[in-house]
Amino acid sequence: MNHWQNSIAQIRIARPTDKLSQVVDFYHKGLGLKIIGSFKDHDGYNGVMIGLPNKLYHLEFTAHKDGSPCPSPSKDNLLVFYIPQKLVLDTLVNQLIDMGYPTVSSENPYWEKNGVTFEDPDGWRVVLMNDSGI
Repeated sequence: MNHWQNSIAQIRIARPTDKLSQVVDFYHKGLGLKIIGSFKDHDGYNGVMIGLPNKLYHLEFTAHKDGSPCPSPSKDNLLVFYIPQKLVLDTLVNQLIDMGYPTVSSENPYWEKNGVTFEDPDGWRVVLMNDSGI
């Protein structure tokens, strides 16, 4: 067993965007994730960290003053949120649809069985899965 695993304090998934405010709205207002930090003009970058209340796992979105070229994601690049309560999942689905985000078909049919897939403003796919996860 690797004992260093107990030394990891957080996991952050970071990516650039040219649509920072829209991406923040999608994850904060649409999915209800908490804004846990932000910064402005740090070496030309602005950024926002969004995540679960305990901050152990979070997303960071950054935008550079000169633009942040974003590679096009494949349809199978997924960020999956496991939501055991169907009512909560349905509420989030309706919230995103009301914000103008239509559902999209998943490339892998597995995600269609108990999940609903959306694309964020940059085209990255988010699956809301009615399951408790592993």
